[in-house]
Amino acid sequence: MTTFELTPVGTVRNERTDVQNSDHWGAVRSTIVFEERFGEACLQGLEGFSHVEVLFVFDRLPEREDYREPQPYRGRTDLPLLGVFAGRAPRRPNRIGVTSCAVESVRGRELTVVGLDAVTGTPVIDVKPVMREFLPGNVSQPQWVEDVMSEYFKP
Repeated sequence: MTTFELTPVGTVRNERTDVQNSDHWGAVRSTIVFEERFGEACLQGLEGFSHVEVLFVFDRLPEREDYREPQPYRGRTDLPLLGVFAGRAPRRPNRIGVTSCAVESVRGRELTVVGLDAVTGTPVIDVKPVMREFLPGNVSQPQWVEDVMSEYFKP
């Protein structure tokens, strides 16, 4: 199996510290501070976009030891069992998270976003502008997802 190494491009700074507190991310304001090696112009042009996709590492939680057995979503026995790639849980292979966030400001090596579901100190591995052409047109999901996630991005 091929392996690879990722080096963070920046770090999340916000008021959230508890990785177990998994709801109410909608009003969370985070500043991603990019490494000096990218220079003060690394975000130039990003201010014209309303949203970015932030790829980050769930570095505070270990991977599961075995992914072969489906698990109840969010550990809730009243929800369906899901295979590892049918959910967005942080304890996953490679522990990579991705979230689309609203851009609030761009200043030098600092990008401030709203709605990033990552705690302070989280390593960021990439940021990409959201472009309509990359968004799917018809997204569908089971009703239980909407019910369970109704509080996730609420302020």
